[in-house]
Amino acid sequence: MTLKRLKKKLVEKFGPWLAYRVIRILGRTMRFEVVNPEIQRSFLEKDIPYIGAFWHDRLLMMPFGYEGKKLGFLVSPHRDGQIVGRALKRFGLNPIFGSSSRGGASAIKEMVRAIQNGSDMAIVPDGPRGPRHRLQFGVIELARRTGNPILPLTFSASKKKIFKTWDRFLLPYPFSKGVFVWGEPIYVDRDGNRDYLEEMRLLVERRLNELTEEADRYFND
Repeated sequence: MTLKRLKKKLVEKFGPWLAYRVIRILGRTMRFEVVNPEIQRSFLEKDIPYIGAFWHDRLLMMPFGYEGKKLGFLVSPHRDGQIVGRALKRFGLNPIFGSSSRGGASAIKEMVRAIQNGSDMAIVPDGPRGPRHRLQFGVIELARRTGNPILPLTFSASKKKIFKTWDRFLLPYPFSKGVFVWGEPIYVDRDGNRDYLEEMRLLVERRLNELTEEADRYFND
């Protein structure tokens, strides 16, 4: 076995466990605040599934922002996505593998079934490859097919590192303060035409960007 293949095997075997431990330990050092928590709770109390949408760069701490009992999560079918998916399972989440470029149609069908069976759903609508903070149509199509609302969500921290990756990934520092910000629900008409769906895509994209700017300002006010 070559060194490169051995490294790949080790990452596949231990990567999910390591990612889970790092996120769990980091989260335990932080204090979290939630803005507009009643938005999420209103759907949980009524047992109405929703579609949570947040940007790729705010992904890391999202397991700490969910209060429900059953959540599906769309992740990339590529190797990195497989690692993320297996790490999320350790948090009790249900990964669904697919993307807009690979396995998209089957992933949409699986997400529709999960929602119909009472599961909330989480989607990163600019992942896995971007463009950064540009909403892809998958989340709009899922909301159109199911009739369930999109709940925009974001995260930020008082002290953080921004990596020089395509998404400018945000890593909160240990012992910093974190904030989750929920946005008002957005419903998509099942019978909307192409122009209407594009309007909804732009609306969700704009709301997510506004919430993200709000979260980034939160600890400076």
